[in-house]
Amino acid sequence: MAITMTLNGKAVSVDVPQNMPLLWVLRDELEMCGTKFGCGIGQCGACTVHQDGQPIRSCLTPVASVAGKKITTIEGLSPEGAHALQKAWMELDVPQCGYCQAGQLMSAAALLAKNSNPTDADIENAMDGNLCRCGTYIRIKKAVHLAVRMLNGSSPSEANNNE
Repeated sequence: MAITMTLNGKAVSVDVPQNMPLLWVLRDELEMCGTKFGCGIGQCGACTVHQDGQPIRSCLTPVASVAGKKITTIEGLSPEGAHALQKAWMELDVPQCGYCQAGQLMSAAALLAKNSNPTDADIENAMDGNLCRCGTYIRIKKAVHLAVRMLNGSSPSEANNNE
């Protein structure tokens, strides 16, 4: 039975087992390889995507549960890299190995969609459960704050210099 959803703004339909994890549908069936497999048990956050604007762990989400829903992957955040978070990540050289960063960005984007001026504690709470083996947590927090300044009208370099 085909499952239909909206993926990054486009209607898609897949004919896969209903219990197949969304992660594998995205990567193997729809060739959206930005979302990463990390732990397979929803603990690391590498597989984070948005379902109707809310961050979810795609490794634990059966594809049948997203039928009719809006799914956004890192590719849908901004394919051109124009999202303030993507610019901030680049400005501050946040990634080290980069493996977890798609999930980090998706969790940060969900935070900023709800809270346009998060505190350090807000960021820490929203990002809790997104693990980074390289330990880039300090740069991630700085990048979220930088993205807020950029969303308020500063260019990346201006916003970074105003810190």
